[in-house]
Amino acid sequence: MKQLNANFIISAEKLSQCPDFTLPEFPLLGRSNVGKSSFINTLANNKKIAKTSNTPGKTRLINFFNFSDEFMVADLPGYGYAKVSKEAQAKWQKYLEEYLLERKQIKSLIQFIDARHDVQKNDLQMREWVEAYNLPIFTIVTKIDYVPRSKVLKVVSDVKKQLGGDVLPFSSADRFYCEKTIEYLLNLCK
Repeated sequence: MKQLNANFIISAEKLSQCPDFTLPEFPLLGRSNVGKSSFINTLANNKKIAKTSNTPGKTRLINFFNFSDEFMVADLPGYGYAKVSKEAQAKWQKYLEEYLLERKQIKSLIQFIDARHDVQKNDLQMREWVEAYNLPIFTIVTKIDYVPRSKVLKVVSDVKKQLGGDVLPFSSADRFYCEKTIEYLLNLCK
């Protein structure tokens, strides 16, 4: 299995603070507590590189991680539940839109869906926004280890029907599909 080393690079609030790299970049979109930080830790095979929390809304900045000088992952604040003011949410939205629309290094967005739940209204709204700007995107269905193996294909198929595009299953708990995900990302970088 290809092993990627990952390093945390920097946290940025807005586009002007983002690192000056030319590596392909993959921003992570998803509801709070969908498993974005666990995804980073699993890809890096390092449980401590990205902070995980049981409290939704902990990620408040764009956190950049360099994976073996092959690509960058940008962990974005989760959409949906977060105990912050409306003003703070409006500021995040403005900064994130600027980043997503103007950052030249972005190769593809990755939207995360929790395998234990149906696609939510705010997941669909995010996808509509991404498609309105014709941005490249694919989906990762996290926490697939909670789904009986006999139902994994159905869960992936249901998400594909609702969101379209490529859909990859993923489990941080048992690293299932980790190698295929790394291959997929590396292929997109070519």
